[in-house]
Parts: sequence; structure tokens; C-alpha cells
Amino acid sequence: MPPKVFAWFAETPMIALSDFVALTSSRDSEERARAAHLAALCYLDHTGPADEHAALYAVLIGFLDDPSVKVRAALAYGLLHSAHAPRAVVLALLRDSAVIARAIAQYSPALLDADLLPLVPGAPLPMVLALCQRSQISGRLAAALIGSGMREAQLLLLRRTDVPVPAEVLLRLADSEGRDCELRGALLARRDLPPDARLLLVRYAASDLRQARIVRGALHAPRLDRLFRASEDEAIAAIGEKAAAQENAHYASALAAAEQLNTRLLLHALVSGQVLFLAECLAQLAQTPRRKVLNLLETGSRAALQALLAACSVSDPVRGVLVQLIRHARTVDLASDVAGRHYVITVVLEELIAEYDDGIPADLEEAFSYLSEQNVRLAREAARQVMSAFTGPEGQGTAVALPVTDERRLLPAA
Repeated sequence: MPPKVFAWFAETPMIALSDFVALTSSRDSEERARAAHLAALCYLDHTGPADEHAALYAVLIGFLDDPSVKVRAALAYGLLHSAHAPRAVVLALLRDSAVIARAIAQYSPALLDADLLPLVPGAPLPMVLALCQRSQISGRLAAALIGSGMREAQLLLLRRTDVPVPAEVLLRLADSEGRDCELRGALLARRDLPPDARLLLVRYAASDLRQARIVRGALHAPRLDRLFRASEDEAIAAIGEKAAAQENAHYASALAAAEQLNTRLLLHALVSGQVLFLAECLAQLAQTPRRKVLNLLETGSRAALQALLAACSVSDPVRGVLVQLIRHARTVDLASDVAGRHYVITVVLEELIAEYDDGIPADLEEAFSYLSEQNVRLAREAARQVMSAFTGPEGQGTAVALPVTDERRLLPAA
């Protein structure tokens, strides 16, 4: 050991110089481990001359060659949580025995992505899990760890909301592993999940739910079809509204590219009050700025709305229905007023029936059928709200007059 290092140790109150020398040269690995740990702490706490610090560095390097795992582990433990640990020593310990390497990989803040990324390919599960538990993980390292394909590591990372995961990685994982219920739940719980990935996972969940025996046996097949179709419309529009609020145009453009922006979806976005999503969809179809579309929806004339919808390649009869809905919707908060929504749809349906007294044309059948479905559903919701008002605390004193029935008109009991 260099003389200056002896002098520095002699001035410290932790241990006498002679005792430290005895520890370093002991045949007992426990004593050498104590010396290695002490040397690591002294290196990190040193504030004296640079040559003494360099001498301590040489002492640490010497302990790397100790044949005992206990000694090298004690050295690692002393340097484990310090960002000022010497990189050469830390990197050497990172390539040491498995138990030492995992501890260094998990805890050492002195390591960079460039040090850790080469470890991921071909790494065993314990090492990958250790990397997943680092206090700070970059998006690049997270992508590599998820790309390892180890399910436990993927779940661990997805449940860490503090770890940024690139959007393309989440989308790729949703596409490949969306059938896995546990992974799907972890993905759906993330706020940074891309909208198109969220929609994909919702569809996977709906498919699995539909195949469940308890669901298939609970409802008649046509009603089950209507229920799932309505639920998918709601999911697409709700995700789209949130994406539009974040000014994310990719979601609507992806739907347009996949030819999923049909009449039914436009009607649903309109009658459910999801105006931002509707504007984004129309902007994509018409290749028009969204701000201009929003202005037309709010204040545009009938002719201007017709021109906008014509640019979206909407058929003439459907354009008329959409224009009527838009004009009626300007006076009602469709997003929260169920009764108002029911009123608007009822008025438009009555106008259609009056206009086409010879029968609804084929071009309008899909729109008419959708509006009729919504009218029934909204009528039920509005009725439940009315009944809850009567049966709630405020309506407890309300009396309902029952009709007087002539007993002679009653049918005999069966």
C-alpha cells in the first residue's frame, strides 16, 4: 500500500493503520471484505489531496483481483449507491459474479445507458428484472427491456408509471401481447398509452368478453350484437375525444386510413356531444384544418355545412340528417344532457318520417336505424332519471293518484 494512503488512514478515527494493514493481508476473507468496504467508503468520503485520492483508487483496483466473492461483494456494497464511484471499478463489478453484477446493475447511479444496454440481449431473467428495478430508467433502456420478451419484466416496467416508454413500443406490445389479460390491464392503466393502442386493446377485451360463456348465455344473439357494436362506438369516440383534446391527429387519421370513419361513427360522435373528435374526423376526411371545421360546426350556415360534408364524401341524404342534427345540437349540451339528447334525436326522426312518408330510402337506412337504437336507449336513461327523482329523498312525499277500477271488469284469477 502507498505510504500516503497509510498516512491518510492513520489520521482517520475509524480504524488504526496497523489494523487496516492486517485486514488487507489477512487470510480470512471476512477480514479482507471489511477492509474492502472500508476502503470504498474512504474513497467516497475523501476530501484531501489528489494524490491520496489516486492512491485510494489504486487500493480499490487491487481488491478487484481478490479471489473471494465476499471481498468483491463488500467492495461493491461500499460503492453501490454513489454516483461518484469510480466507473472503472463499477464496470469491473458489473461483469463480476451474478450476485454482484445484479446489485450493481440495479442500484449503481454511476452507470449510463451505454453501459447497461449491451447487457440486455441474452441476459437471464434475474438480471433483466434487476435492470427493471433501477430507480431511473430511460425510454431507450425501457424499450430494450420490453423488447427482451420476458413477460415478468414487461409487467414490472408497465406498472411503473415513472418510467417513460416510447409510444411505438407500447403500440407494438399491444398488438403482439394484447390477448394476455394481465399485460392488457397493465397497458390500459398507463396514461401515456397511445390512443390507437388503447382502441386495439379495447377490441381485444371485447372479443374475449364476447366469447365468455356467461356472456353468450345471458343475452339473445342479436341483442348481444347491438350491445357490443354500441359499446365499440362509444369506445372509439371516447378515446378519440381525449386524443383530440390533446391535439393528437394521428388517431383520427389512422381511422380514416383504415376506412373506419363511417356514417354510424360520425353520428355517434355528434349525438354524444364529442365535438372535438367529430371535428377531427371531418377535418381528416375533408383535408381541412380542424379549427375551420369547429367554426363551421358552431356557427356555419346550412349551405356551409352541406359543403363541408360533401367534401367528406358523405352521401346527400345523410348530409341532410347530419346538418339537421348539428343545427338542433347547438341549443343542447349533448355531452351531459341525456333528456336533451333524446329530444334532439326524436325531433330529427320525426322530421325524417314526415319527409319520407313513402319509406326511408336505402341510403338513409343505416343512419335511421342507428338513431332509432339511440332513441330507445336514451328514452330508457331519461326515464330512469325521472323515476329516481320521484323515488329519491326529495320525492318521498309525492303521491300518485291511482285510477278507480270497476271490479266487475277484472278478469277472474287463473
